[in-house]
Amino acid sequence: MGALGQVSFFVSLAVVILVHEAAHFGVAKLFDIKVTEFFVGFGPRLWSTRRGETEYGVKAIPAGGYVKIAGMNPFEEVRSEDRPRTYGAKPRWQRALVIVAGPLTHVVLAFLCFGAWLSFVGADVARSPVVTSVAPSMSGSESPASAAGIRAGDRIVAVGDIENPTSAQLIRFTRDHVDEPISIAVLRDDRRMTLEVTPRFATVGDRKVGRIGVVIVPARQRLGPVASIAGAGTLVVDTTRQTVLGIGKVFGPEGLGRVVQQLFSSEPRRASDGGVVSVVGIGRAVGQTAERGHFGDILVILATVNIFIGLINLLPLPPFDGGHLAVLAIEAVRGRSVDMRKVAPVAAVVAGFFILFSGLVLYLDIVKPVNLTP
Repeated sequence: MGALGQVSFFVSLAVVILVHEAAHFGVAKLFDIKVTEFFVGFGPRLWSTRRGETEYGVKAIPAGGYVKIAGMNPFEEVRSEDRPRTYGAKPRWQRALVIVAGPLTHVVLAFLCFGAWLSFVGADVARSPVVTSVAPSMSGSESPASAAGIRAGDRIVAVGDIENPTSAQLIRFTRDHVDEPISIAVLRDDRRMTLEVTPRFATVGDRKVGRIGVVIVPARQRLGPVASIAGAGTLVVDTTRQTVLGIGKVFGPEGLGRVVQQLFSSEPRRASDGGVVSVVGIGRAVGQTAERGHFGDILVILATVNIFIGLINLLPLPPFDGGHLAVLAIEAVRGRSVDMRKVAPVAAVVAGFFILFSGLVLYLDIVKPVNLTP
């Protein structure tokens, strides 16, 4: 199941890249800007075909994709007859729409992923947890839950006089009533059943606590179409806010210092550190999620990755899409064009930094993996 989850995720990621580049391509074509190449991947060409003036294909390194728009490379020779159809010859508002189309696809895809997750998988609800497994024995004899007839899949809807208890309330109640019969109501196949259970002491860690011998997880609640749309919008906004803060920490002095420290020390990497991971680390998290039976939660990971990619693309630094938007803003303020040949060295430095940083994180994910799921 873990391998299937990882394959599904990486195929989805390839589709995400394709959609991003297709948005640039489509808006450029809409404004009659010449596009000469549309490729997924970088490096050596694996396959390509030419349709009209555009070459479509796949390259060997699956680390993104690109469309080659006439006139965007300041060192490119453009034929005189093609100059009216180059990027720089078009009004700024058209150029801005060509650029922003790519990052906006990630917002749309994140919204769709969140919406599908809320509709078909369901978000955790705080009350009435679900039993995932029942211990057949506990402390050398049959567990209280097994003896009472509790089964995996039962949803605990009441304990004692507490209706729809939270996980914490259920645990507290059982620990407060050791060796005392208590009533637990469960929902099984849409039928409510009340069972009598007697909690017993069991050793957890280095202390004895009252237990009945079950493992519980929060219940899931699927939402209707309208609620899913509203919930997806809220999740996009909340995740965007958290990702902005996260990007600031990752690329700030503390985040960069943490990467250097992890490179040159034997200190283990922990999920609680809040550090960055590469596509390898994300793939591992996806596999762990699928192995735990939460295949549908991959949609949440994919939505979060989409928002991260979209925000990184909007950084006001060349060669990112946000860098091109920043140049257009500068041109609008100055009233004249920016010489992109002078911007090229900055783009090379920025690209070099991000390639180096990504390579170091990828190395860490291989030699010092972090367990991203509890």
